[in-house]
Amino acid sequence: MSVFVVDASVVIKWFVPEIHGEAARRLLKHDHQYFAPDLVFAEISNAIWKKVRRGELSPPQGQDLVTDLGSIAVETIPVRALASDAYSLAISIGCSVYDATYLALAVRLGTKMLTADERLATEVARMPLAASHILTIREFR
Repeated sequence: MSVFVVDASVVIKWFVPEIHGEAARRLLKHDHQYFAPDLVFAEISNAIWKKVRRGELSPPQGQDLVTDLGSIAVETIPVRALASDAYSLAISIGCSVYDATYLALAVRLGTKMLTADERLATEVARMPLAASHILTIREFR
């Protein structure tokens, strides 16, 4: 069984239709173990809230999705344990601390972070020591 870190841009696609959603859901068909910082719950809840605000989801649909988040097959790690490394990575890469928290976890676990965020993957790819720890879901096989 392989271990991967999944970010919120991947997990949200498990719940709502979005571009590259099929690639994200394909991950669920494999026998992998997924990890994420516990920040993932706040980020996904916020993305759902935005969809409700834009009228893409009704408030009850949004509430149901947020409730369903508790059942995701992702082991979470407290952000507290990753904050210092995430901050250092964010400064080095030029990305947000939020994004760097997922990357810090991937580095700590010696694995890859799976993301749907092409911009982030491009930023990280410029950093030789971090580049081997990120993969877009489109590239995942």
